[in-house]
Amino acid sequence: MRLRAISAAILATAALSLAGCSSSDGGNSNETSTPTAASGDAYPVSIDTKFGSVEITEQPQRIVALGWGDAELALAFGAQPVGASDWLEFGGEGVGPWAEGLYDEAPEIIGTLDPSYEAIAELEPDLILDVRSSGDQERYDRLSSIATTVGVPEGGDSWLATRDQQVEMISSALGQPEEGQALLDDLAQTFTDAKEAHPEWEGKTITVATRTSEGWGAYVNDGRVDFFENLGFEQNPTLLDLPVNDNGWSVSVSGEELELLDADLLVGFPIYIDKTEITEDAGWQMIPAVEDGRSIVIDGDLSTAFSLGTPASLEYALDEFTPLIEDAVQ
Repeated sequence: MRLRAISAAILATAALSLAGCSSSDGGNSNETSTPTAASGDAYPVSIDTKFGSVEITEQPQRIVALGWGDAELALAFGAQPVGASDWLEFGGEGVGPWAEGLYDEAPEIIGTLDPSYEAIAELEPDLILDVRSSGDQERYDRLSSIATTVGVPEGGDSWLATRDQQVEMISSALGQPEEGQALLDDLAQTFTDAKEAHPEWEGKTITVATRTSEGWGAYVNDGRVDFFENLGFEQNPTLLDLPVNDNGWSVSVSGEELELLDADLLVGFPIYIDKTEITEDAGWQMIPAVEDGRSIVIDGDLSTAFSLGTPASLEYALDEFTPLIEDAVQ
């Protein structure tokens, strides 16, 4: 089984390694700030990618952001994408509630795995961001024939670009590397503060599991696990003994072996199925963590924020998760 964060087609072909933590200013994620765009003095800049070094000679004016979370990060640095992909099917402007109000004008929504290159070309972009993406050569070649394209970093195929790589590459492309580093520093401090406020979390084991229409699985080597490790938790070691799926970030667990998911804290979420297919499952209910009240099942905005992995979305997730974790970890 391949864990999927969006749809059956995406989950069969895309590896969504969504690393991440919290917001651009370390404050309340519901407070929308107005980012400032870079001046032209920041250019030229060179961005190292899997496809070689990409040079951006002047401040881009028309940006199309196609990678997972790329548009939201562009907005965080004051850019206004004219086209964007809506990987989590938010609708509208294609961003979650933590990023509402950042667009001056809604972008043209572009497809995800199979974008319309004609629609992209019609937007006449001078920069295309495809940083957290598949790393497919043909996709990159077609995009770069339209405009300068910042593709995945080395080792970033299958959506495995880390949060830090994504922030650093996009902030540099937009002429704001210092602001990008400041965002990451604020983010790290936000998680440090939460960790220090909860010393009882230190060393507790964590399982992040999911269920799709195809079955059960758990995340390893993934940003969702990093989220909890940044709070002092440790990956459930039992999962590390299981064979990792080809995507590199998940393991499969049969419905008859759900006890393998047991940990000091068990977090689960459904993907394109109803939450009750987890909570009402007899095997799930027999896991010791569930029996003892050490489990959390999420959906809705918390699930999408947790999965998106941008700084703002993950501060939103941290705000929402904290009281749930406090209740589950006594």
